[in-house]
Amino acid sequence: MINELKKLIAEGEGLQLDFKFRIVDQKKIARTLSAFANTEGGKLLIGVKDNGKLNGVNPEEEYYMIEGAAAIYCKPEVMFESRVWQEGHHLVLEILVPKSEKKHLSKTEDDKWKYFVRVNDSTLLANKIIVKGWKLIEYGVEKPIKFDKETEGLINTVKNDGPLTLSKLYRNSGLSKRKVDDLLTKLVHWDIVFMQIDETGTRYEISKK
Repeated sequence: MINELKKLIAEGEGLQLDFKFRIVDQKKIARTLSAFANTEGGKLLIGVKDNGKLNGVNPEEEYYMIEGAAAIYCKPEVMFESRVWQEGHHLVLEILVPKSEKKHLSKTEDDKWKYFVRVNDSTLLANKIIVKGWKLIEYGVEKPIKFDKETEGLINTVKNDGPLTLSKLYRNSGLSKRKVDDLLTKLVHWDIVFMQIDETGTRYEISKK
């Protein structure tokens, strides 16, 4: 059992794994819970430092914090499972969040309800192209055999000027912001345009696929 825990820690933080020394901010951890649920699911190991060193926690106290975060600061509530690992005198609480069919909101620092997603080992705010893309996945939209003039123009703008931010795409495309949002969402959905998102922002380029 211990070998399983060490093997899990050795994987390091990533898309579906996050280490927490302990939980001190329910709003902040709620964003991680909702991001896991909104993306591919994931695991929290509470009682593990960022460098992978075991610190240990009181599982009951940490579970109480997670339970409150999932119920109060996530909308709808994020479902999760838990288990406790032990190594010597150290206890580690594992929280397993499955990928959800629903999309969950959680509160930002200024108390606004927003969507979050998991990107690599970071929890990031979901931009409007991601949110609009979820609706396309839900309702579906077929890729046309031939693109219209506006869509071709947007593709060429991304191809010639990319990688570029959404604001720059607005300026360079000559289309309305609403039109760019709608077309770009479809192009990302069809894997024609790749969306690179990280802590520094979001940029769009032609997909290598």
